[in-house]
Amino acid sequence: MMDWVLLVLPGLIWGASFLFIAEGLEALAPNGVTFMRFVIGFLTLSFVPGARQPILKSDRAGVIWLGILWMAFPMSMFPIAEQHVSSALTGMLNGALPIIATFVAALIARTVPSNTVLAGLAVGFVGAGLMAVPGLDSGSSRAWAVLIILLALICYGVAINMARPLQQRNGALAVVWRAQAVALVLTAPLGIPAVMGANWSLRPCLAVLALGILGTAVANVVMAVASGRLGATRASATSFLIPVVALLLGMAVRSETVPPMAIAGVALCLAGAGLVRRGTRA
Repeated sequence: MMDWVLLVLPGLIWGASFLFIAEGLEALAPNGVTFMRFVIGFLTLSFVPGARQPILKSDRAGVIWLGILWMAFPMSMFPIAEQHVSSALTGMLNGALPIIATFVAALIARTVPSNTVLAGLAVGFVGAGLMAVPGLDSGSSRAWAVLIILLALICYGVAINMARPLQQRNGALAVVWRAQAVALVLTAPLGIPAVMGANWSLRPCLAVLALGILGTAVANVVMAVASGRLGATRASATSFLIPVVALLLGMAVRSETVPPMAIAGVALCLAGAGLVRRGTRA
């Protein structure tokens, strides 16, 4: 039972994070949402002993890059995008992340993946295209929003491949906590004025708290425990839940509509990610 909780919980939290962002935007400008999630997430993780473990001096520059590519830049892009596209579509596009990360890994390693992985990449990229097309065809603002989401996912794909060896040498939480500190500093110049000008009410306040405590801290702790207990490959299966949870919550809570083509696209992305995972494991 505990294994299933560890496997499912991060995906549920990260899938709900796109709803939390949308709710937070009711009170805060995008830069304020991003800054507050880092403030709350960093402070929450500070209470976890594993996060405060020292890291190798030689890895400090890598952690700074993670703070940029894994935290500050992509997590700033999602609130900006959600001003123009739904939280459901934003979360669904994140279903392409395993595909992008695998493609980046192959480029870094300069190797040709197995036939199973290549098939998964092909299916996944078709799925990502189907999800993106409705947004690209709906006006310049929505098209720009979709493009910056995809750019954020590319940064994620690079960062995930950078993070793996850093986490193996120093511990996952120690790396995440320091990367969040970097992101907090980088987002402060635009984030602090946005927070000062916020129009708070209960619902957005609770959403931002949940985004920081759950999405930026607790999910990382649970993921670290799951990777240690279940293995990194099995624990990574939680990412399959993210687009599904984002879709269901967006439709149920915010009455968002999603084109059938985009739903078909997320199904293909999940199928492609499954093939990639199977081929990588083999």
